Amino acid sequence: MSYSPLEQFSVLPMFTLVEGGNGSAWITFDNAGLWMLFTLFAALAFMSFGTYGSMLVPQRWQYVVEGFYTFLQGVVNDTIGKKHGQGYFPFLVALFFYILFANFLGLVPYTFSVTAQIIVTFALGATGFFAVNVVAFREHGLHFFSFFVPKGAPKAMLPFLVLIEVVSYAFRVISLSVRLFANLTAGHCLLVILSGFCWTMLHMGVLMAIVSLLPFATVLAVTALEAAIAFLQAYVFTVLMSLFLSDAINMHLLFLFRNFECLVICAIFNLLLLFIEKVFIFCRRSTVG
Repeated sequence: MSYSPLEQFSVLPMFTLVEGGNGSAWITFDNAGLWMLFTLFAALAFMSFGTYGSMLVPQRWQYVVEGFYTFLQGVVNDTIGKKHGQGYFPFLVALFFYILFANFLGLVPYTFSVTAQIIVTFALGATGFFAVNVVAFREHGLHFFSFFVPKGAPKAMLPFLVLIEVVSYAFRVISLSVRLFANLTAGHCLLVILSGFCWTMLHMGVLMAIVSLLPFATVLAVTALEAAIAFLQAYVFTVLMSLFLSDAINMHLLFLFRNFECLVICAIFNLLLLFIEKVFIFCRRSTVG
């Protein structure tokens, strides 16, 4: 009996909320919704315990929460600016912690990875994209459309350049959602493949059990890498949303270059993960063959 690494992402209905005609279900509550609620409660509990009974000299839990607060405040100030950034700080903090806890809960065995569902990441990206456009029109009105007109461009080229700008702007939501979804999905599949490989070797005799220590160490290393990527993807999502808000408020990309080093590091991590995945899939196919 074969097992697909993609089976861990199956959305399974738990019970029916609204029944339709002929006994069909119109609205069901599934495992994805259950883990979304768990993620929300985990993030709220983390913030609540960290701020409950706050003291001038912070305790350990309070120190961790305040560390995240200072870190995210620096991100918002660097991207949006101190003048406008504080108004959107609660939204960005909530977004960061929700994605962070969803990513980390998905690493726990026998749980469900919410952010490995494209519909969830697309909903997060589309909601933020809609909010950014509301902010843009509230701040600038119809003048916001000048954002799509490159300065100094020849008039004959304006229709083509404006079309390119509009398409690239609309694809922001796809870029946000697919980046998070693809990274989490690839990492989880890689962990399942490596874990299955180790489990198979453990049942092939004493010698193979000893040899399996190497792939087992690799699983631990990839798990640590996935934990780092879980934090990194939450950070990247928040930074990009901050940059989009900066565009909507400031009408330029001045703050993008301040985060260029961070984006380069993110790209390196993504390439490293893709390389590791391809190597182990190749090794697994060679072993099976």
